[in-house]
Amino acid sequence: MSDSFQGALAGLADIVGDKYVIASGPDQEPYVVDWRGRYHGRAVAVVKPGSTAEVASVVKFCAARRLAIVPQGGNTGMCGAATPDDRAGNVVIRLDRMRAVRDVSPLANTITVEAGCILAEVQNAARDVDRYFPLSLGAEGSCQIGGNISTNAGGTAVLRYGPTRDLVLGLEVVLPDGRVFNGLRALRKDNTGYALKQLFIGAEGTLGIVTAAVLKLFAPPRSSALALLKLQGVEQALEIMQRLRGAVGDRLGSLEIMSRSQIEAIAKTVPHVTISFELTTPWYLIVELTDTLAGVDLSEPLAAVLAEAMEAGLAEDAILASNLAQAKAIWAVRHSVSEGNKRSGYVVSHDSVVPLERQAAFVKNVEARIKAAVPHANVVMHGHIGDGNIHVVALIDRAHCQDPDATAELVAEINEIVDEETAAQGGAISAEHGIGITNRGRLARVADPLDIELMRDIKHLLDPNGLMNPGKIFDAGGVRR
Repeated sequence: MSDSFQGALAGLADIVGDKYVIASGPDQEPYVVDWRGRYHGRAVAVVKPGSTAEVASVVKFCAARRLAIVPQGGNTGMCGAATPDDRAGNVVIRLDRMRAVRDVSPLANTITVEAGCILAEVQNAARDVDRYFPLSLGAEGSCQIGGNISTNAGGTAVLRYGPTRDLVLGLEVVLPDGRVFNGLRALRKDNTGYALKQLFIGAEGTLGIVTAAVLKLFAPPRSSALALLKLQGVEQALEIMQRLRGAVGDRLGSLEIMSRSQIEAIAKTVPHVTISFELTTPWYLIVELTDTLAGVDLSEPLAAVLAEAMEAGLAEDAILASNLAQAKAIWAVRHSVSEGNKRSGYVVSHDSVVPLERQAAFVKNVEARIKAAVPHANVVMHGHIGDGNIHVVALIDRAHCQDPDATAELVAEINEIVDEETAAQGGAISAEHGIGITNRGRLARVADPLDIELMRDIKHLLDPNGLMNPGKIFDAGGVRR
């Protein structure tokens, strides 16, 4: 390590303390490799500040020395946005120590938390005051709320509550020069100029480091009903969704779809998950109704809609969960898709969103084209069908992915097929996973040039030296050259 980097380590230790600076290679491994093991980077140091003031001091220190800054939450992202590249001068800033719940207001239905809070901890803190924080996803036991905000995470409750962007009232952000944007306002109405907080939600740490947030809370669901439906196609799922909305309105909390091939991948590779139903149709739909009133029997209207759907030939069969354990077992299958896919082979995943009316055509076209182009690919799908977000995943036997160049060509071919079909149906290539490293080339290819120009201008304004999470969303940090 060069003398300048040794000096940097000493300076960083002066700010946060020796034990919160990780400099050795083996100890850095969990922080410089993404969770799928696809991206491997380097770092001068992994730094763990304990306060916003320390984050600001670390950022100022790095900016003065032209050290690149890589914000990192739980490192559970799908696109490598939290992984450093292989340049020598990276500093990874982890917010694990910043896990305080600063304030909870049942009156205002808000909670103020630091960015290092695990998502499940935020959910539990809300539950402690008889409130509900609806963001829920498979990694909620390890992902951090700062990362959820920076990637505008979606999850299984978007249909009713919206993505993370809709759940944020205020933000505290350390800017690339070390100044602190203090927007921690718990106001439901604030029309005083530009909504600056929105710049940082979904920006993947390229414009600053989210250090705290004011989040919306809701009355908790006190009644629920859940069913699993067996379907022949996506068209049937969409028709059932229309019937449900007409019958129960916004009590429709979640609508999740999985292909048979997706569930089979989980069944083969995730031993702690039990598939408690027979796989007899191509598609499976999870329907969950919730109500904030206790004692409401939601199984009755759900059963009525399901009976009508089966009579109309929309569903082959339906399983109405009779207790909480059965409902949890069904959700466990849905929440295991990422783990199952990772264990099944080399994963080429997509995060497409298309208009609801075009989902069925998108699914059919993209599956047929991938299978024709790559016959050895196992195409699996899952998604939040009510909001148009279908994840198309090609699972490739790792025996076909030994040569990096050939693998890159294979991935590019699959990506091009998915992108073409997404664009043809009027959609977008990322609904919730973001851009990061994985999708930056695809973004440059499919996005409107004006969109890219405006984003680069904003990046240049806030981060003129391109030091904040360089190589994510854009090449070379996205600054104008």
